[in-house]
Amino acid sequence: MTDTADLRPDRMLSVREVFGIDSELRVPAFSERDDHVPEVDAVYRFNPDVTLAILAGFMRDRRVMVQGLHGTGKSTHIEQVAARLNWPCVRLNLDGHISRLDLVGKDAVVLREGQQVTEFQQGIVPWALQRPVALIFDEYDAGRPDVMFVIQRILERDGKFTLMDQNRVLRPHPYFRLFATANTVGLGNLNGLYHGAQRLNHAQIDRWNIVASLDYLPAAEEIAIVQARVPSLADEAGTKLVASMVAVADLTRKGFAAGDLSTLMSPRTVITWAENIEIFKDPALAFRLSFVNKCDDAERPLVAEYFQRCFDRELKESHQLSAGPRE
Repeated sequence: MTDTADLRPDRMLSVREVFGIDSELRVPAFSERDDHVPEVDAVYRFNPDVTLAILAGFMRDRRVMVQGLHGTGKSTHIEQVAARLNWPCVRLNLDGHISRLDLVGKDAVVLREGQQVTEFQQGIVPWALQRPVALIFDEYDAGRPDVMFVIQRILERDGKFTLMDQNRVLRPHPYFRLFATANTVGLGNLNGLYHGAQRLNHAQIDRWNIVASLDYLPAAEEIAIVQARVPSLADEAGTKLVASMVAVADLTRKGFAAGDLSTLMSPRTVITWAENIEIFKDPALAFRLSFVNKCDDAERPLVAEYFQRCFDRELKESHQLSAGPRE
């Protein structure tokens, strides 16, 4: 796919055939892929409601925000929808280092015919706005105030964007799409789980047309994903082992939501644990190396208790599981 503003989707896909959702909807898509199209994850499991919300964003230019705890796969969900539509997709993490200039652009000194000249280099927002690109703002509720006001401009109905440094008004490409992911839907760090999350004003949140909520996968689906990633655990014994692993992960998620743990096991962590079991041949050792050592010392006895409850065996004692002070 060439980098041009003249591109348009050139085919329609059946939501039922592509995503396995009982719907008559058909969604526009591109025949060719370019470097900005995410790779297809063949074993990805789609949440039907969230998938339909994201598809509405692609079909009808709805501004879609996906909310949920970290590790639920919010950004990945949008990317995997885009991958199946061959829709170019760019993710931008709104951490504290992203500034207004990163989004809008700035003057830079460049070489032209051997001479140093100053010219304006546009940021990610005007670049994406003029193309058939799905722009994803990750960690939306962690954005700085100056950054959020830049984004608010393109959330308007007409989505026009003014480059004041150049006295230009940009109109969005007909197939520019905007998405965001958030942990708190603009409520801030109320329970202490998400340091850096900001409270967003209602006018900002109100401009998002659709807000979808994504939770963790049902246990059976998560087991299937782990086994697809690590086929050596796909037999009967492996199924029992993975089921216990997913049960431990579920307990960490409940502990995180209750404030008992400061971290949790995402599906990615469970897959890493399974891969490490292949290496070390010991679920307990692989668990310590994959997750336990990431936890605070004071929380490790609770994590060990989760392991004992699900595996009916003690997690081997080590200095890493001690809740006492270090020398």
